[in-house]
Amino acid sequence: MDAQSYSTALADLRTVRDQIKKTRTVLTKQEADRDKLIIQLASCARAKAERIAPAAGLSVADIVTLAPALAPDRLTTAETAPSHPEPDAPAAVDAETPPHLTAPTPPVADALPPTPAEDPISAEPAVADAPRALPSIPDGAAGNGWFTNTPNLLSTPPNFTQQTRSTVFLDTDTGVLVHRSQTHRLALTDTSVAAILTAVFQTLPEGTERIYITAGDPWHRDADRYPYLRDAVAAWLNAPTPGWRTDTGRGKDRMAGHFIHARHPVGRYQREDGDGHVEIRSVGEWFDTAGDDPATVRDAFVLLWQALRRHWSDAVVMGSPSQTGRDLWTRTIPTRGQHAEGFPVLSEELRGLLHATAGQGRNELVLPPRVPDQLPQLVEYDRTFAYAKHTWKSPVGTPRRITAATFASWSEKEQTRALYGCGHWQVRATVPDTWNHVGILPAPAPGDRAWYYPVEPGTTFTTWAGGPEIHTALTNPITPWKIEILDGILWEDGKPLDDWAKKLKETWTNLSAQAHFQGDAQQARAAHLASRAVRAILLYGIGSFAQRPRMVTGTTPRTLERDIPPDAEIIGFDDEQITWQKPTGFSRDPNAHPEWAAAIWSGARAALLTQRHRDDNTYAGALHTEPGSVVAFRTDALYLTQPQAWPHHHQPGDYLLKGHLTGPVAAPTTEAELLALRDAGRTALTPSAEEA
Repeated sequence: MDAQSYSTALADLRTVRDQIKKTRTVLTKQEADRDKLIIQLASCARAKAERIAPAAGLSVADIVTLAPALAPDRLTTAETAPSHPEPDAPAAVDAETPPHLTAPTPPVADALPPTPAEDPISAEPAVADAPRALPSIPDGAAGNGWFTNTPNLLSTPPNFTQQTRSTVFLDTDTGVLVHRSQTHRLALTDTSVAAILTAVFQTLPEGTERIYITAGDPWHRDADRYPYLRDAVAAWLNAPTPGWRTDTGRGKDRMAGHFIHARHPVGRYQREDGDGHVEIRSVGEWFDTAGDDPATVRDAFVLLWQALRRHWSDAVVMGSPSQTGRDLWTRTIPTRGQHAEGFPVLSEELRGLLHATAGQGRNELVLPPRVPDQLPQLVEYDRTFAYAKHTWKSPVGTPRRITAATFASWSEKEQTRALYGCGHWQVRATVPDTWNHVGILPAPAPGDRAWYYPVEPGTTFTTWAGGPEIHTALTNPITPWKIEILDGILWEDGKPLDDWAKKLKETWTNLSAQAHFQGDAQQARAAHLASRAVRAILLYGIGSFAQRPRMVTGTTPRTLERDIPPDAEIIGFDDEQITWQKPTGFSRDPNAHPEWAAAIWSGARAALLTQRHRDDNTYAGALHTEPGSVVAFRTDALYLTQPQAWPHHHQPGDYLLKGHLTGPVAAPTTEAELLALRDAGRTALTPSAEEA
């Protein structure tokens, strides 16, 4: 870019800046006007939040926030009435003194409907905000009744062979289509669903069942016309497709309808006569392509299938990593021995409790003044294939309830064994008076999807956490926290995921070695992508065990707005139709095991804080850094102001130096700023050290 072009671009940028500022001002005023109208409507005796929500394009929760008087009776009751009159006295566990029983205290966490478990990235909430209450287990027979398994619902080996699907790979930017070993170039009139289906089936008239989009993100083609990406995606999926309609499922395949996701949507279509079925998916579900052509992407899938076949003779690469992961796991369920009858599914009540109280990865941005305004440098460490480190032990069988009184009656040895075991604990935690480092335990923050990690000395809060995190709070290298056990769920230790995870780890190791030693650059890249796909299979396979409540997505014409279900949440709208979703509870999924996902996530969060390397006789993790040097946590990654001499032997869980940006660097205050610095740090690091 020459000097004149540079000056012109700067002028254009200033123009866009001014337009954004004007648009934001108008939008702010319109939102204020909308809120005034909502409050005005709320004063009417006939007003109902579920009727106002679709008219405003907001969720019922948003309406209730603006007009609390419109809160449904069941929600206000849950917020004001405790779920039980008097809990067991909490059992206090302090590492400096033997466990003892404290006096009874009023309940801290009342039973509320389950809420989603996590937020993309968070910081400690403002003091003025009221934290949400997490659900508790009811006292007495009502709560004890939760500790059963769902009748006639078990994970058992499949009695059928998974069918393959004819798959093609399409770059919608270039029109390059790869089918098997053949490459075609499509004449796409545009990147609508109709144009893609027409071009693909004109080129390959028969048999195509899955279209992977490798580049182009066609679902974002009209993104500038919509306020949110989800709106643009929904419009793209639901646009007219002559000769096709939305798929309603077939045979054993229960996947029907579209999946609306801002970046990795799934469109499912069938011909009007019901003969042909096809799905359009993003290959980004599996790995980041970084400009790889469709042929390389296809080679990666071939290598993945071949590598999996060495461990599973009937392995099939399905549409998504989570589907593939769960299918492969079911093929490792034992047919003999202790669990030959299968793995039972928890009661719906316990599944709901785990959904509400067991978050996934830790995503936290540490803001000034807890870190310097100007960072001396920014160093990224990423735990290699992290979740594979925590699959060797998982909960099995029917769980036991461990009340505060029961825990307090145990010996110190029994208590330690329980906290080392597979458990999920409701605790009251207190940050030590001398604490000067990052937080250890997650606490519920305001909002449905928010967690934060208290660090202020003397802060007391009530939360749920897994055994690894509780153990870390009690035995961390700085100073022990005070932990009071209020309630708990304890399982037997088992290895339901061990065989599955070992096979995936071996597959990952082999593909990683192939990527390193392969002489052909394209095949080396394909092997690297295949190794990343194995990581995704394990990562999202574990996530699929968590089983979220089912959500049904639908669309309603704007002219029939009153037909929107009263409990639906508006997730998008345009001039013609409104897109909504509503929860329908938990399905009877025989492979729903949120207890496994919760245990692995807890272990992974604890390992971000402290992890022992026995062979090197050393420790790694955030708590082994200087206070004030941790900038952020991001699922498996740590961002620090100083490099560390942590060992890395290319084993699951090892900390890999992934990025290093020299300073001074302004401390990031938003997720977008952090990601920009992350990308710059990875680019600055030598390519040989950057590969994971």
